[in-house]
Amino acid sequence: MEFIVANFAPIMFAGLICFLLMGFPVAFSLGACGLFFGLVGVELGVFQSSVMAWLPQRLIGIMANDTLLAVPFFTLMGLILERSGMAEDLLDTVGQVFGPMRGGLALAVIFVGALLAATTGVVAASVISMGLISLPIMLRYGYDRRLSSGVIAASGTLAQIIPPSLVLIIMADQLGKSVGDMYKGAFLPGFMLMGLYVLYVVFLAIFKPAQVPALPIEARTFREPNGSGGYISLVGITALSAVVAVFLARNMEAVHSWFQGEAVTFVATDEKVVVAMCGGVFVALVIALINKGLKLNLLSRLAERVTFVLIPPLLLIFLVLGTIFLGVATPTEGGAMGAMGALIMAWVRRRMSFSLLKQALASTTKLSSFVMFILIGATTFSLVFQAADGPIWVEHLLTSLPGGPVGFLIAVNVLVFFLAFFLDYFELSFIVVPLLAPVAHKLGIDLIWFGVLLAVNMQTSFMHPPFGFALFFLRSVAPEKQYVDRVTQKVMEPVTTMQIYRGAIPFVLIQLTMVGVLIAFPQIVTGSLDKAVNVNMDDVGAQMRDSLKPENDATPADPYGAPEEATPGPKTAPGAEGAAPAIPEPSTESTESDPMKAMQDALKPKKP
Repeated sequence: MEFIVANFAPIMFAGLICFLLMGFPVAFSLGACGLFFGLVGVELGVFQSSVMAWLPQRLIGIMANDTLLAVPFFTLMGLILERSGMAEDLLDTVGQVFGPMRGGLALAVIFVGALLAATTGVVAASVISMGLISLPIMLRYGYDRRLSSGVIAASGTLAQIIPPSLVLIIMADQLGKSVGDMYKGAFLPGFMLMGLYVLYVVFLAIFKPAQVPALPIEARTFREPNGSGGYISLVGITALSAVVAVFLARNMEAVHSWFQGEAVTFVATDEKVVVAMCGGVFVALVIALINKGLKLNLLSRLAERVTFVLIPPLLLIFLVLGTIFLGVATPTEGGAMGAMGALIMAWVRRRMSFSLLKQALASTTKLSSFVMFILIGATTFSLVFQAADGPIWVEHLLTSLPGGPVGFLIAVNVLVFFLAFFLDYFELSFIVVPLLAPVAHKLGIDLIWFGVLLAVNMQTSFMHPPFGFALFFLRSVAPEKQYVDRVTQKVMEPVTTMQIYRGAIPFVLIQLTMVGVLIAFPQIVTGSLDKAVNVNMDDVGAQMRDSLKPENDATPADPYGAPEEATPGPKTAPGAEGAAPAIPEPSTESTESDPMKAMQDALKPKKP
């Protein structure tokens, strides 16, 4: 028994692993393990029985957490957009834009995956949509099966790291940090990862062009009557939007001064970016609407299609992320606006129906319940684990690693990578992150950087066996048997499970490369964050004392009491020198009318 008491925390952690290996659902494994070891710990005297009485308060705290309300809002927004046909229109349109170049369809999948990630934030929706729409087209025109599978699965996982990611919301909650700061820190790494995917496809287009052929002319549907592709007007309206955005960014102070009626000399960079991009795309939308309404024929079919398909989701992204970045709205409020914006977009596109809304609400409820049950189980486990000094055991275990903070980061990322073979990102966030965050904080590691680093690493949980969910999602929609293509009428071979797995390997390596880049260059994450403000509490106290001091009192404040000459001493009875002092006379000044004196009396040391 002494051995069990002395090693209660590691035994409890090993017990959790046994529960998971037995095949129980993670949420119930966490809760059962916590309750079982809680009762054992009370019986063995490891901690007091009052520890278990704290559990209801912890669970009520979960229910009262406003940050977690963002999860159902962003989930509903993504499902409404995905089921209203936005993904299909985006893939069709962007595929037509990039189709004429080698690897164009793969590039279209990557860009649409990033756009869906910034609007839906749900990996399953992105992978299934692109698998249903893009995979048959890529196979029809001769794309390599492994590359097609890998690029669809990897692009879908961008929803892990590009805001408004559900993972980043959970990560911020577990680290005790702002969701807005987590979004700011993940913004650049997310698009850098997308850029690495693009470079890989470009590399294949140069050195292995047979794997990524261009789209044939007969497959390019948005063409002009004279046979041209219509790229000139597309480039023109894009350039005009860029000019408007740059002009707004350069003159943002003047715009604010005109709007507020007073001189404004500084505007934050993130506000400039959001407002400038909103202005640029809004001008393009107005031009397209005027051109279509008045039938001016200034824009080609391709330019008009791109404008009407791309700009609404872009405006929704700016509405949600822009308000969060600018501090106008909290993530929960931003998610609510995004859900309402998605409903309005679906209604305008005449895709809104009661059955669609019912399906989206049901799926949102299932996912939100899944997250909450895991969080409840993880809270039960962590409560008992902390009572048994588990965090101290983890801290001693990890701080003794060689290499200091860098060695800690390398070891943690290797651990998370291998745990991702068996646990998904929600489970890793609720089980592993609360154990690692205190150690990272003690080592002086910025927790926003740490959270983004783990979020990039957790992407691999979707991309490798045996529980690569993105691969499972793609497998569910990829052809398993021979089929006849509806356009070419050719017999097409199926996509095998091994081809899907082999296609994911290069993208897993790219994701791990991004992890290494973030470890080597933390300023990629921290450079976009607001600088920390150092507050000197002594100065704050001095300012408070000065503000409480009466205006007509010119005597400097003494932190330990009033000056001797300003404080009348106690009176003694006549002829009774050395006797006990009489009760001092009450002060003629009321403490209610002299708050400075009241504070001085409270701070004055008591004589023994």
